[in-house]
Amino acid sequence: MTDARHIEAQIYERLSKVIDPELGRSITDLGMIAAINAVGVTSQGDVPSYDVTVHVELTVEGCPLSQTITNQINGAIVSYPDAKLTPHIEVSSMSHDKLADLVAGLKAERKQNPFNRPGVKTRIFAIASGKGGVGKSSVSANLAATFAALGYDTAAIDADIYGFSLPKLFGVHTQPTNLNGMLMPVTAWGVKLISIGMFAGADRAILWRGPRLQRSLEQFLSDVWWGDPDVLLLDLAPGTGDMAISVAQALPNAELVVVTTPQPSASDVAVRSGLVALQVPMKVRGVVENMSWYEHKGERLEIFGAGGGRRVSDQLTETLGYDVPLLAQLPLDPDLREVGESGRPAVLNEDGALRSDALGRTFRELAEGLLRSE
Repeated sequence: MTDARHIEAQIYERLSKVIDPELGRSITDLGMIAAINAVGVTSQGDVPSYDVTVHVELTVEGCPLSQTITNQINGAIVSYPDAKLTPHIEVSSMSHDKLADLVAGLKAERKQNPFNRPGVKTRIFAIASGKGGVGKSSVSANLAATFAALGYDTAAIDADIYGFSLPKLFGVHTQPTNLNGMLMPVTAWGVKLISIGMFAGADRAILWRGPRLQRSLEQFLSDVWWGDPDVLLLDLAPGTGDMAISVAQALPNAELVVVTTPQPSASDVAVRSGLVALQVPMKVRGVVENMSWYEHKGERLEIFGAGGGRRVSDQLTETLGYDVPLLAQLPLDPDLREVGESGRPAVLNEDGALRSDALGRTFRELAEGLLRSE
């Protein structure tokens, strides 16, 4: 093997460590490296020098993450220790036939809902509430962002078909990439997201019922390439309707987290939401009480009363026959609304790191507590 051929083989091996950020696979395994050509150039000193041209075929033309992939390829080449390599990246897109073969192979691996296959490692948490207006989606968004900030591969499905809000809370204004009939979730703040709001537009009414509603969840699970996330969160619609039952049927390994506020009117209906577990094989993991107090000049003001989260916890524990703990109490914090509406989960700093204050610590403890084996 000539020195140039040796360089090409070594670069191919190094590129096998470069992972496509959407598909979660090596770019060599995906067939994205069409060719590598190394040409020796006049060396300066004792270190041999080569121009290295890498022909990259992206899965779709204008791939939004093409620069990320290119940067990783450049890094793998220039960090080669035994020679001075100058990278030249030539980018094109796969042929229709090559892309069709790739997608067919990926679909054949999965075939159906990937979260029900034997040995799946993903922990699934369905975030529910008995009524609207208790901050369920805000809790879902901030919890997902917390998992991601802690280093977990995190996915989230906006299963509130009528009142979808995760795209706004994560600042998402783009549609998922359609990879020959397979969708790539949009990634924001480290979380892989899918929502009907990415397709319909935030101002368009969705009037789905029964089978069509259930099919929307099946599509979100089966037609989206999720990879193998550590955590999957589902932001359910309020109440105990069709979607809650569909989630339980499609994801019997999901764990329910019930969100309520302190006042009796919210906690009473929250109990009914938790009692869905009596009808379906889904464990209630615990209760989160939102808007527990408002901090004013060092004093905690219980604007909505007190004790709702504990009431829900106690009633569900008694009725279900196992411990349903009060997992967290969250303050009425204007940041949760103001920052969240700006498109960044309030639990994160501007750089995407988890806040180190009381709010950040509370969500960290909530996330870590949920991941403890029960």
